[in-house]
Amino acid sequence: MNKLAVVLLAGLAGTGLLAGTAVAQDTVIVGHFGNPTPDQVAAADAKFEKATGWKIDWRKFSAGTDVIAAMASGDVNVAELGSSPMAIAATQGLDLEMFMVAEVIGTAESLIVRNDAGIKTLADLKGKRVAVPIGSTSHFSLMGALKHAGVDPGDVTIMNMSPDQMVAAWQQGAIDAGFVWEPAQGKLMENGTRLVGADETAEWGYPTFDAWVVNKDFADKHKDAMIAFTKTMAEANDAYLADTSKWTADSAPVKTIADRTGAAPDQVPAVLSGYTFLPLKKQIESGWLGKKGADATKATAEFLKSAGRIDSVKDDYTPFVTDEFAKAAAE
Repeated sequence: MNKLAVVLLAGLAGTGLLAGTAVAQDTVIVGHFGNPTPDQVAAADAKFEKATGWKIDWRKFSAGTDVIAAMASGDVNVAELGSSPMAIAATQGLDLEMFMVAEVIGTAESLIVRNDAGIKTLADLKGKRVAVPIGSTSHFSLMGALKHAGVDPGDVTIMNMSPDQMVAAWQQGAIDAGFVWEPAQGKLMENGTRLVGADETAEWGYPTFDAWVVNKDFADKHKDAMIAFTKTMAEANDAYLADTSKWTADSAPVKTIADRTGAAPDQVPAVLSGYTFLPLKKQIESGWLGKKGADATKATAEFLKSAGRIDSVKDDYTPFVTDEFAKAAAE
């Protein structure tokens, strides 16, 4: 077992996340974050199972570090993973590759501050308690925002919390702010205000995105199914992009997304608009599944190293990005 697996699996002892070995061999566990996104509709309609021939266990994870550990153990072979934890996994040598961009993150991940916390600017975070899932894209965005504002992270009490833990702490008044995604973000917004979104931190030089990644050996053994999975995911996004105005709170797709994710139907349209979904051909042509994706991963790794999250940065991250399945699916 590699070093990454040992370190991360130790942190998961007793959580039950690695007890999935009893799942039937014909079942493929697909890791995801439960985001309110178009693929939830396709998953509800079992389109992925029909396309791939797999029996899919959609396994929800609260943070990218948990996904990395599950992939390192071999329990999960296909998963959604944020750009920040993906950079960590690639740097540490996990045998994975990004085969599709799930979405480029905008206001769907934001720093929400309590209305009564007296926080009007990023500088006001000094001395405050800010929760974030450590190692996530939200954490990367938070650190980027602090650096942009010239705020020393040491002057802020940064607390590692999962989205569910964050909501509970918020309701108890134990934190002043939280950088998180939906549906937790919406619960914080009930008596909070968006201070900064990931769209702004991207403009400041800290872009984030969610990727679909796969274990390389698994991908080599299941190429046809991987092509079908990619095509189904792309079709789900295309269904939304064809006419975003039809995805209203009372529409069938939005109600399905709400049912599967726990988000309120009237929140889903705004969440969807907080992401940028890239058509598959654009991902290929723009280099997201090639040099652009590799360079973005390296830039993320370099920042994480400067922040003390990882010890080194690889010279080249192209081995961790592939357009093989996207090209075949686009044809």
